[in-house]
Amino acid sequence: MIRNTMKKSSKLARIMAAAVAGAMTLVVAACGGSGSGGENASGSGAPKGSGTISVVASINQWASVAKELGGSHVDVSSIMSNTNVEAHDYEPSTSDVAKISKAEVVVVNGADYDPWALKAAESAGATVVNAAEAGGIKEGDNPHVWFSAAVRKATADAITKAYQAADAKNKDAYATLNSTWQQSERQLENKIATTAKTTRNLPYAATESVAWYLAGDLQMTDNTPKGYAQASANESEPTPADIKDFQSALGDGSIKLLVFNTQEADATTDQLVSAAKSGNVPIIELTEQMPKEYGNLLDWMSALVDKFGAAV
Repeated sequence: MIRNTMKKSSKLARIMAAAVAGAMTLVVAACGGSGSGGENASGSGAPKGSGTISVVASINQWASVAKELGGSHVDVSSIMSNTNVEAHDYEPSTSDVAKISKAEVVVVNGADYDPWALKAAESAGATVVNAAEAGGIKEGDNPHVWFSAAVRKATADAITKAYQAADAKNKDAYATLNSTWQQSERQLENKIATTAKTTRNLPYAATESVAWYLAGDLQMTDNTPKGYAQASANESEPTPADIKDFQSALGDGSIKLLVFNTQEADATTDQLVSAAKSGNVPIIELTEQMPKEYGNLLDWMSALVDKFGAAV
C-alpha cells in the first residue's frame, strides 16, 4: 500500500531519530548530494521535475523491482546494496538522507527493517510505498518480506499505483510494465510450486530467519530449535544450551537442511555450520541484500529456489 504517514516509531527509529533530523537540517541548508553508499539503477539521479519520476529504495532488491516497473519513465537508486554490511544495524549517512529528500517516490521495506528510511521519507514529504504494509505484514513480524511471493506481488502493484498517481499521462505504460513483471513473478511461482513437490515438509533450520517466507512458499518445516529461534528473533545472544540443542539437532537427523545467512556470520554461526558439515547436513548460504551478480529480485529468488531444490 501507499502511505504518506509514519507508523509508531520502532526501537531503531528512536535511536536514529536524532541523527536523521540533524541530517535533514544539513540537507535543507546545503542541498545535500548523492549517497556514496547507494547504487543508482539508472545512473543520472534525476531531480524532481526532470521529466522522470525520481525514486529511491532503501534496499537494492526493491530498487530492482521499482526500476522494472517504471522503465524509462523513472530514475531509481538504492541506499543499501552491500552484502557485507549487517542490514539491521545500518546507519544512514547525510548523503543517504539527502538522496531520499530529493525523491518523489520512496520504496521502503517496512516491518521495522529500515525505519530510518521511513523517517527520512516522511520528513521530505515523499510518497512512500511500504512493502511490508502492502503485503499485510506488521511491525514485529519477520521483516525479510522480499522472500514472500505474496508481498512481492502486492508491492509491485503499490509501486505501479504510486507511479500512475505521480505521472498520470503514462498510466497505461505503467500498467503494461506491471503486467510484464507479474508474468515473470508467476513464472517464478510456478518454479516454486514444482520445487515444493520435493521440498514439502522437509525439516530445516536457520542461523537467522532471513529466508523464512521462501521456505514457507516451498512448504518446508521450520525445525530451528525454539530457544535459538527466539534469541535470534529478539536479536539477543543464544545461551550455551540453545547452541548445544541446535548442534545436537544437526547431528541426530532431525534437521535435513541448514540455511545460513552469511551477512550475519559470527562465532556462533561458525559452530553451527561446523556441526552441519560434521552431520552431512546440506547448507544453503544466502545474504539479505541482493548480490551484484543478479540483475533483479526475481532472478535472485529463482536461483535460490534452484539451490533449495538441488540440496534435497
